[in-house]
Amino acid sequence: MMRRFLIVAAVGVSALCFAEAPAAALSDVVTVPRPAEGEYMGLYLMGKKVGYVFTSVTLSADKKKVEAINEFMFRAQVGADRVSERYLKDTRQYEARPNGKMLSFVVEQKGDGGNEVLEATSTSQGLRVLRKRPGVPNEVLTLQASKELVEDADQARVVLKRNKKLEGTVTDGSDLEQYRLTSNPGPTSVRTIGGVKVTVREATTISEKEKVPATAYVDDKGRMLEIDFGGTMKAVAEPGDVAKRFDTVEVFGLTRVVLPREPGLLAHELPGQMILITAGLPDKFRKQTYRQKFKALPNDQVEVTITAVRPKVTDKVVPLVDPNGGVNLKSTIHVESAHPDVVALAKKVVGGEKNAYAAAKLITHWVAANLVKDYGASSDRTTDVIRTMKGDCTEHSLLAVSLMRAAGIPARRVDGVVYLKNDDGVPALYWHEWVEAWVGEWTQLDPTFNQEVADATHFAVGEEGNAEITPLIGQLKVVDVK
Repeated sequence: MMRRFLIVAAVGVSALCFAEAPAAALSDVVTVPRPAEGEYMGLYLMGKKVGYVFTSVTLSADKKKVEAINEFMFRAQVGADRVSERYLKDTRQYEARPNGKMLSFVVEQKGDGGNEVLEATSTSQGLRVLRKRPGVPNEVLTLQASKELVEDADQARVVLKRNKKLEGTVTDGSDLEQYRLTSNPGPTSVRTIGGVKVTVREATTISEKEKVPATAYVDDKGRMLEIDFGGTMKAVAEPGDVAKRFDTVEVFGLTRVVLPREPGLLAHELPGQMILITAGLPDKFRKQTYRQKFKALPNDQVEVTITAVRPKVTDKVVPLVDPNGGVNLKSTIHVESAHPDVVALAKKVVGGEKNAYAAAKLITHWVAANLVKDYGASSDRTTDVIRTMKGDCTEHSLLAVSLMRAAGIPARRVDGVVYLKNDDGVPALYWHEWVEAWVGEWTQLDPTFNQEVADATHFAVGEEGNAEITPLIGQLKVVDVK
């Protein structure tokens, strides 16, 4: 699951570069200074290079269109002998005039998560998307018209030029949903970058999707020298050949939260409980739930009490109404719960079972028994998981949630950490993903570990696809386990 956090946070970097052009009738995004050749940045996680970003923006010869390119590469070792790679290139065309509309985009994805090309064109009926995947018939999707404007291609530099807040919209190249994008200018400061002190302007951009503030540091020539993603990940300006040289990083070990001791037996039982004394846990992650309670302690420490019990409501029948208005029953480009193959598989697994909790348990056990555990073999779409029938916690959770939704059970993926002890014998919490289902009340299940109630070693901090939890990586500490 760790790789997903990095991807959603890093892909949010705005397009950044092109040669200067006459300002008349052109958007501010055209007239701001920036390197003409585009910009490469090395991508660092906790000081280790795991990828690169390349961005550019160019004005067409007739000065009527702007092309923005955002290229991203991630590579890291997952487990003992598997290297995970993901490449994504997003190319967008806009009208070059002020507040020019987005005209089209092409998103190419390769490697970890599967290969896919999305070709989108703005039409009078909305956004028409042609979806291409190897070995699968092409699909045509018609979405609502995009509200994205040319200024949203590089909000950071635009707000520095205007010296005021800018709100816009971005059509996400992964899930094709539209999200609010907001940037604010910051102060001028002296910052040490690459061992050199430079004077920079700050601009902070935040997406409604990722919810991770990306603070860009731009020098007086318009060069973006550094982007800080919530303190955990950084993009640093580098020559192209340097940016493409990566460290060998075992990402699970790098990002785990080491424990001072193993949890007791009660943490693995039902009912069960685990208490953690943590540091580096901001207020926004201290949400009281039916499973997790938080108590502030001296010295900025927090006591987290996690309990695991079977649901009390076990007599509801499917289909159920989603208490969150339908989002947890929605079929999406990734959670393909309405796809005929997913619907057919859900019927096969659930059979004639109408009891919601019993059906959720059947799905959890089936996924655990039939999906091969292959860490680093990733698929972003349910139908791809069904074709390969392998993957890590993200694929187990994706398939389980999709089958539950297809069976009429509201469900969502949960992100957090879970207790494990790997070959080195060090007790630790590792980043993980599991499932939460509405069966008349919310209950958590883990199809990776075949748990019909996720035990108390599961500490949830967010929902899948939300990079808001990225700043916890490397910052969250456990000082005691009870």
